[in-house]
Amino acid sequence: MAVAIPCRVMNAMPQPTASPVAPVASGTPAGYHGAVSDFKRRLIEATLHQMRGNRTHTARALGLQRTYLLRLIRELGVAAPPPPPRRRSLAG
Repeated sequence: MAVAIPCRVMNAMPQPTASPVAPVASGTPAGYHGAVSDFKRRLIEATLHQMRGNRTHTARALGLQRTYLLRLIRELGVAAPPPPPRRRSLAG
């Protein structure tokens, strides 16, 4: 089953480089798998930025489980902004 990516996420995605198989960060293999990993990393970074660092909202926008998004952030080396501060309850 295909998951539709919301238009606001697609519009925030970075544009592809001139070379579709451009080498990415060191340690990442070039070619198909490297390009897929780079695409995932850039999509997650763009969506995190759009959601102001809120990882739960980012996961929801991408149609992912929050825990899987956190794993991808760690594995792909996503430059994730720090999570937003938690609101403190006014009840003592």
